[in-house]
Amino acid sequence: MSTDAPLQAAASRPSRGSHRSRPPKRRPLGKLWVKAVIGVLLVIEVYPLVWMFLTSLKSNSDYLNNSTWSLPTTWEWGNYTAAWTTGHIGLYVRNSVLAVVPSLALILLMGAAAGFALQIMVWRGRSLTLLIFLAGVMVPAQMILLPLFSVYFRTGLSGTLWPLILTYTGTGLPLTVFMMATYYKSVPREVFEASTLDGASILRSFWTISLPMIRNAILTVGLVQFFFIWNDLLVALTFTNSQDLRTVQVGLLNFTGDFGATQYGPLFAAICINVAGTLLIYLFLNQKVMKGLTGGAVKG
Repeated sequence: MSTDAPLQAAASRPSRGSHRSRPPKRRPLGKLWVKAVIGVLLVIEVYPLVWMFLTSLKSNSDYLNNSTWSLPTTWEWGNYTAAWTTGHIGLYVRNSVLAVVPSLALILLMGAAAGFALQIMVWRGRSLTLLIFLAGVMVPAQMILLPLFSVYFRTGLSGTLWPLILTYTGTGLPLTVFMMATYYKSVPREVFEASTLDGASILRSFWTISLPMIRNAILTVGLVQFFFIWNDLLVALTFTNSQDLRTVQVGLLNFTGDFGATQYGPLFAAICINVAGTLLIYLFLNQKVMKGLTGGAVKG
Protein backbone atom coordinates (compact mmCIF):
# COMPACT_ATOMS: atom_id res chain seq x y z
CA MET A 1 0.00 0.00 0.00
CA SER A 2 1.44 3.35 -1.00
CA THR A 3 2.18 5.88 1.77
CA ASP A 4 1.43 8.81 -0.56
CA ALA A 5 -2.32 8.10 -0.57
CA PRO A 6 -3.06 9.58 2.92
CA LEU A 7 -0.98 12.63 2.07
CA GLN A 8 -2.88 13.13 -1.18
CA ALA A 9 -6.20 12.71 0.63
CA ALA A 10 -5.21 15.21 3.27
CA ALA A 11 -4.05 17.67 0.64
CA SER A 12 -7.29 17.29 -1.30
CA ARG A 13 -9.38 17.74 1.86
CA PRO A 14 -10.55 21.35 2.16
CA SER A 15 -9.12 23.29 5.07
CA ARG A 16 -11.32 24.61 7.84
CA GLY A 17 -10.38 28.18 7.10
CA SER A 18 -11.74 27.92 3.57
CA HIS A 19 -15.27 27.40 4.91
CA ARG A 20 -15.18 30.67 6.83
CA SER A 21 -17.33 33.28 5.27
CA ARG A 22 -15.53 36.34 4.07
CA PRO A 23 -16.64 39.65 5.51
CA PRO A 24 -19.20 41.22 3.22
CA LYS A 25 -17.99 44.10 1.20
CA ARG A 26 -19.39 47.46 2.06
CA ARG A 27 -21.87 48.62 -0.43
CA PRO A 28 -21.11 51.93 -2.11
CA LEU A 29 -24.77 52.93 -1.68
CA GLY A 30 -24.24 53.18 2.08
CA LYS A 31 -21.36 55.60 1.59
CA LEU A 32 -23.38 57.65 -0.86
CA TRP A 33 -26.25 57.87 1.61
CA VAL A 34 -23.93 59.12 4.35
CA LYS A 35 -22.33 61.65 2.02
CA ALA A 36 -25.76 62.87 0.92
CA VAL A 37 -26.87 63.41 4.51
CA ILE A 38 -23.64 65.25 5.32
CA GLY A 39 -24.08 67.39 2.21
CA VAL A 40 -27.63 68.35 3.18
CA LEU A 41 -26.54 69.24 6.71
CA LEU A 42 -23.66 71.28 5.34
CA VAL A 43 -25.99 73.24 3.10
CA ILE A 44 -28.36 73.86 6.00
CA GLU A 45 -25.51 75.21 8.13
CA VAL A 46 -23.55 77.18 5.52
CA TYR A 47 -26.30 78.68 3.37
CA PRO A 48 -27.69 81.05 6.07
CA LEU A 49 -24.18 82.43 6.55
CA VAL A 50 -23.76 83.00 2.82
CA TRP A 51 -27.20 84.60 2.57
CA MET A 52 -26.42 86.89 5.52
CA PHE A 53 -23.14 87.99 3.95
CA LEU A 54 -24.77 88.72 0.58
CA THR A 55 -27.57 90.65 2.27
CA SER A 56 -25.01 92.79 4.10
CA LEU A 57 -23.81 94.03 0.69
CA LYS A 58 -27.24 95.19 -0.47
CA SER A 59 -28.63 98.69 -0.35
CA ASN A 60 -31.81 99.39 1.56
CA SER A 61 -33.89 99.76 -1.62
CA ASP A 62 -32.33 96.63 -3.09
CA TYR A 63 -33.33 94.65 -0.02
CA LEU A 64 -36.91 95.96 0.02
CA ASN A 65 -37.72 95.93 -3.71
CA ASN A 66 -35.93 92.84 -5.02
CA SER A 67 -36.27 89.20 -4.08
CA THR A 68 -34.79 88.01 -0.82
CA TRP A 69 -32.77 85.34 -2.65
CA SER A 70 -31.41 87.64 -5.35
CA LEU A 71 -27.81 88.79 -5.52
CA PRO A 72 -26.99 92.44 -4.77
CA THR A 73 -27.43 94.72 -7.77
CA THR A 74 -24.70 96.98 -6.38
CA TRP A 75 -22.11 95.68 -3.91
CA GLU A 76 -22.34 98.11 -1.02
CA TRP A 77 -19.07 97.51 0.85
CA GLY A 78 -19.67 100.80 2.62
CA ASN A 79 -22.25 99.06 4.79
CA TYR A 80 -19.43 97.68 6.90
CA THR A 81 -17.95 101.14 7.31
CA ALA A 82 -21.34 102.49 8.29
CA ALA A 83 -21.84 99.66 10.77
CA TRP A 84 -18.47 100.32 12.39
CA THR A 85 -18.66 104.12 12.51
CA THR A 86 -22.27 105.26 12.36
CA GLY A 87 -23.60 102.13 14.02
CA HIS A 88 -20.86 102.20 16.72
CA ILE A 89 -20.37 98.44 16.46
CA GLY A 90 -16.74 98.87 17.58
CA LEU A 91 -17.89 100.47 20.84
CA TYR A 92 -20.39 97.69 21.43
CA VAL A 93 -17.77 95.01 20.82
CA ARG A 94 -15.48 96.69 23.36
CA ASN A 95 -18.25 96.78 25.96
CA SER A 96 -19.03 93.11 25.35
CA VAL A 97 -15.38 92.19 25.82
CA LEU A 98 -15.16 94.23 29.04
CA ALA A 99 -18.24 92.46 30.37
CA VAL A 100 -17.49 88.93 29.16
CA VAL A 101 -13.80 88.53 30.06
CA PRO A 102 -14.06 89.31 33.82
CA SER A 103 -17.28 87.31 34.11
CA LEU A 104 -15.77 84.32 32.38
CA ALA A 105 -12.62 84.48 34.53
CA LEU A 106 -14.65 84.57 37.75
CA ILE A 107 -16.95 81.77 36.60
CA LEU A 108 -14.10 79.42 35.69
CA LEU A 109 -12.00 80.18 38.77
CA MET A 110 -14.79 79.86 41.32
CA GLY A 111 -16.42 76.97 39.45
CA ALA A 112 -13.19 74.96 39.39
CA ALA A 113 -12.56 75.71 43.07
CA ALA A 114 -16.10 74.70 44.04
CA GLY A 115 -15.89 71.50 41.99
CA PHE A 116 -12.59 70.65 43.71
CA ALA A 117 -14.10 71.25 47.14
CA LEU A 118 -17.24 69.23 46.38
CA GLN A 119 -15.56 66.16 44.89
CA ILE A 120 -11.99 65.96 46.17
CA MET A 121 -12.25 67.35 49.68
CA VAL A 122 -14.15 65.35 52.28
CA TRP A 123 -16.43 67.34 54.57
CA ARG A 124 -19.91 67.10 55.97
CA GLY A 125 -22.73 68.53 53.88
CA ARG A 126 -21.01 68.58 50.49
CA SER A 127 -23.82 66.58 48.84
CA LEU A 128 -26.40 69.08 50.09
CA THR A 129 -24.23 71.95 48.89
CA LEU A 130 -24.06 70.43 45.42
CA LEU A 131 -27.86 70.14 45.36
CA ILE A 132 -28.13 73.81 46.31
CA PHE A 133 -25.90 74.72 43.38
CA LEU A 134 -28.04 72.58 41.08
CA ALA A 135 -31.14 74.40 42.32
CA GLY A 136 -29.67 77.58 40.88
CA VAL A 137 -29.91 76.11 37.39
CA MET A 138 -33.69 75.91 37.72
CA VAL A 139 -34.15 79.59 38.62
CA PRO A 140 -35.29 81.57 35.55
CA ALA A 141 -33.31 84.71 34.85
CA GLN A 142 -36.52 86.72 34.39
CA MET A 143 -37.40 86.26 38.08
CA ILE A 144 -34.23 87.87 39.43
CA LEU A 145 -33.94 90.89 37.13
CA LEU A 146 -36.19 93.22 39.13
CA PRO A 147 -34.62 92.48 42.56
CA LEU A 148 -31.14 92.79 41.08
CA PHE A 149 -32.04 96.08 39.40
CA SER A 150 -33.16 97.49 42.78
CA VAL A 151 -29.99 96.27 44.48
CA TYR A 152 -27.70 97.71 41.82
CA PHE A 153 -29.54 101.04 41.89
CA ARG A 154 -29.32 101.37 45.67
CA THR A 155 -25.67 100.42 45.79
CA GLY A 156 -24.74 102.92 43.08
CA LEU A 157 -23.59 100.32 40.54
CA SER A 158 -26.04 101.48 37.88
CA GLY A 159 -24.39 103.25 35.01
CA THR A 160 -21.42 100.86 34.95
CA LEU A 161 -20.67 97.41 33.59
CA TRP A 162 -20.55 95.86 37.07
CA PRO A 163 -24.24 94.82 37.01
CA LEU A 164 -23.53 92.76 33.88
CA ILE A 165 -20.37 91.20 35.33
CA LEU A 166 -22.00 90.25 38.64
CA THR A 167 -25.18 88.94 37.01
CA TYR A 168 -23.32 86.86 34.44
CA THR A 169 -21.10 85.41 37.15
CA GLY A 170 -24.02 84.50 39.40
CA THR A 171 -26.13 82.94 36.67
CA GLY A 172 -23.21 81.03 35.13
CA LEU A 173 -21.83 79.49 38.33
CA PRO A 174 -24.49 76.76 38.97
CA LEU A 175 -23.97 75.01 35.64
CA THR A 176 -20.20 75.48 35.82
CA VAL A 177 -19.97 74.00 39.33
CA PHE A 178 -22.04 70.99 38.26
CA MET A 179 -19.90 70.35 35.18
CA MET A 180 -16.64 70.78 37.10
CA ALA A 181 -17.79 68.47 39.89
CA THR A 182 -18.80 65.87 37.33
CA TYR A 183 -15.42 66.05 35.63
CA TYR A 184 -13.56 65.78 38.95
CA LYS A 185 -15.20 62.37 39.44
CA SER A 186 -13.00 60.97 36.66
CA VAL A 187 -9.80 62.27 38.26
CA PRO A 188 -8.09 59.55 40.35
CA ARG A 189 -8.06 60.26 44.08
CA GLU A 190 -4.66 58.58 44.39
CA VAL A 191 -3.03 61.62 42.79
CA PHE A 192 -4.20 63.93 45.55
CA GLU A 193 -3.46 61.37 48.24
CA ALA A 194 0.10 61.12 46.96
CA SER A 195 0.46 64.89 46.91
CA THR A 196 -0.78 65.09 50.49
CA LEU A 197 1.75 62.47 51.58
CA ASP A 198 4.46 64.53 49.88
CA GLY A 199 3.49 67.52 52.00
CA ALA A 200 1.42 69.53 49.50
CA SER A 201 -1.27 71.77 50.96
CA ILE A 202 -4.83 72.00 49.70
CA LEU A 203 -4.13 75.20 47.79
CA ARG A 204 -1.04 73.73 46.15
CA SER A 205 -2.93 70.58 45.18
CA PHE A 206 -5.61 72.75 43.62
CA TRP A 207 -3.33 75.12 41.69
CA THR A 208 -0.49 72.85 40.59
CA ILE A 209 -2.18 69.45 40.31
CA SER A 210 -5.92 69.72 39.74
CA LEU A 211 -6.03 72.68 37.35
CA PRO A 212 -3.59 71.19 34.80
CA MET A 213 -5.53 67.91 34.91
CA ILE A 214 -8.88 69.55 34.18
CA ARG A 215 -7.63 72.07 31.61
CA ASN A 216 -9.76 70.42 28.92
CA ALA A 217 -12.86 70.73 31.08
CA ILE A 218 -12.04 74.37 31.79
CA LEU A 219 -11.67 75.04 28.08
CA THR A 220 -14.95 73.29 27.27
CA VAL A 221 -16.94 75.01 30.01
CA GLY A 222 -15.36 78.33 29.11
CA LEU A 223 -16.45 77.91 25.49
CA VAL A 224 -20.03 77.14 26.50
CA GLN A 225 -20.26 80.01 28.98
CA PHE A 226 -18.66 82.41 26.52
CA PHE A 227 -21.44 81.92 23.98
CA PHE A 228 -24.11 82.13 26.67
CA ILE A 229 -22.78 85.47 27.90
CA TRP A 230 -21.81 86.96 24.53
CA ASN A 231 -25.21 86.24 22.98
CA ASP A 232 -27.17 87.52 25.97
CA LEU A 233 -29.76 90.20 25.27
CA LEU A 234 -32.14 90.17 28.24
CA VAL A 235 -29.67 90.98 31.01
CA ALA A 236 -27.71 93.49 28.92
CA LEU A 237 -30.88 95.26 27.82
CA THR A 238 -32.09 95.51 31.44
CA PHE A 239 -28.94 96.90 33.06
CA THR A 240 -27.49 99.14 30.31
CA ASN A 241 -29.09 102.57 30.61
CA SER A 242 -26.93 104.49 28.12
CA GLN A 243 -25.52 104.05 24.64
CA ASP A 244 -21.94 104.00 25.94
CA LEU A 245 -22.66 100.80 27.91
CA ARG A 246 -24.49 98.82 25.24
CA THR A 247 -23.16 95.41 24.32
CA VAL A 248 -23.20 93.92 20.82
CA GLN A 249 -26.63 92.32 21.08
CA VAL A 250 -28.21 95.48 22.46
CA GLY A 251 -26.34 97.63 19.99
CA LEU A 252 -27.85 95.76 17.05
CA LEU A 253 -31.17 97.33 18.03
CA ASN A 254 -29.67 100.74 17.24
CA PHE A 255 -30.15 100.18 13.53
CA THR A 256 -33.93 100.56 13.92
CA GLY A 257 -35.14 104.13 13.55
CA ASP A 258 -37.77 105.98 15.57
CA PHE A 259 -40.49 105.17 13.06
CA GLY A 260 -39.55 101.54 12.49
CA ALA A 261 -37.27 102.20 9.50
CA THR A 262 -34.41 99.73 9.54
CA GLN A 263 -31.13 100.10 7.67
CA TYR A 264 -30.84 96.49 6.57
CA GLY A 265 -27.45 96.73 4.89
CA PRO A 266 -25.53 98.10 7.90
CA LEU A 267 -27.59 95.88 10.20
CA PHE A 268 -26.58 92.68 8.43
CA ALA A 269 -23.02 93.98 8.17
CA ALA A 270 -22.92 94.39 11.94
CA ILE A 271 -24.36 90.90 12.39
CA CYS A 272 -21.67 89.52 10.07
CA ILE A 273 -18.96 91.22 12.13
CA ASN A 274 -20.39 89.71 15.29
CA VAL A 275 -20.82 86.23 13.81
CA ALA A 276 -17.40 86.20 12.15
CA GLY A 277 -15.60 86.94 15.41
CA THR A 278 -17.45 84.36 17.46
CA LEU A 279 -17.20 81.77 14.68
CA LEU A 280 -13.41 82.12 14.51
CA ILE A 281 -13.16 81.79 18.29
CA TYR A 282 -15.33 78.70 18.23
CA LEU A 283 -13.34 77.02 15.48
CA PHE A 284 -10.03 77.71 17.21
CA LEU A 285 -11.13 76.61 20.69
CA ASN A 286 -13.06 73.63 19.35
CA GLN A 287 -9.91 72.21 17.80
CA LYS A 288 -8.09 72.69 21.09
CA VAL A 289 -10.81 70.82 22.96
CA MET A 290 -11.01 67.95 20.48
CA LYS A 291 -7.24 67.37 20.57
CA GLY A 292 -7.13 66.58 24.27
CA LEU A 293 -10.51 65.42 25.55
CA THR A 294 -8.85 62.39 27.15
CA GLY A 295 -6.03 64.42 28.67
CA GLY A 296 -5.57 64.77 32.39
CA ALA A 297 -6.16 61.11 33.22
CA VAL A 298 -3.66 58.85 34.93
CA LYS A 299 -2.55 55.79 32.99
CA GLY A 300 -2.22 52.88 35.31
